[in-house]
Amino acid sequence: MQADERQRHILDRAREHGRVDVADIATELNVAPETVRRDLRLLDEHGLVRRTHGGATPVETAGFETGLAYRSTSRVQQKRRIARAAAERLGDAETVFVDEGITPQLVAEELPTSRPLTVVTASLPTAAALSAVPTTTVLLLGGRLRGRTMATVDHWVLRMLGEMVIDLAYVGANGISREHGLTTPDPAVGAVKAKAMEVSRRRVFVGIHTKFGAASFSRFAEVGDFEAIVTDTALPPAEVSRYAALGPKVIRV
Repeated sequence: MQADERQRHILDRAREHGRVDVADIATELNVAPETVRRDLRLLDEHGLVRRTHGGATPVETAGFETGLAYRSTSRVQQKRRIARAAAERLGDAETVFVDEGITPQLVAEELPTSRPLTVVTASLPTAAALSAVPTTTVLLLGGRLRGRTMATVDHWVLRMLGEMVIDLAYVGANGISREHGLTTPDPAVGAVKAKAMEVSRRRVFVGIHTKFGAASFSRFAEVGDFEAIVTDTALPPAEVSRYAALGPKVIRV
C-alpha cells in the first residue's frame, strides 16, 4: 500500500469510528507504529485529523461531517455536564435561541420549566424534546431540512431570525480556534449561526474539548463574540487562559 493510500485508509477509519489508534492501524496494515505516526502527523498538518495520545480523531471539513447517530453517543456525560452549566447562565432571559446539535439540545432540556420561556430553534429534535413542556413556547424555524443534522437552513430561516430580537443564544460549532474563530463545514449552517448571533443580545458557546484548535470550512463568529465558553475539564488550563484573554469567561465542568 502506497503512502497516500495508507493515509486515505487511516482517514476513512477515523471518520467511520470517530477515532483511530496507532497500534491498531499498525497491526491492521502490517506497518511500523512510527509509520502510522508519520501519516497522522501529515493528516494533522493538512487539517484532516487531530492527533491525540496514541491515535487521532477526525476533523469535520467541507467534505465530512458527523451525523446525529454518532454525536448522540459520543462523550455524552461530558456533554450533559456542559449543558447543565450552560443552562445555569440563563439569567433573566425570556427568549432563547438553541442551535442545532446534541450539546445545544441537551442545554434546551436543562432549561428551567418553572417559568415561561420562548425557545427559537432550527433543530427538529430540540423542538420535539421541548414540545411537551407547558411553560415553553417553541418557535421552529422553517426552511430546507438537512437530513444529517435534522435542522433547517437557507433564506427562510434567515428571514425569520431577522425579524427577532433574542435575549440569549446557545451556539455550537464543529471547530473553535483562536486563529480562525468558530467554524462549521456547511456555509448554509454557518449563515444560520451568524444570523442568530447577530440578533441575540448575549451568546454562550457550548462544546467539548475536542472542538478546540480545530477549524472547518465556514467561519461564522470570533471567540470574542461570546460572553462565555462552556466546555469540559479536558481542555488544558493554558488553553483556557488563552481563550479567556480574547474576552469570554471560560467555564470547565
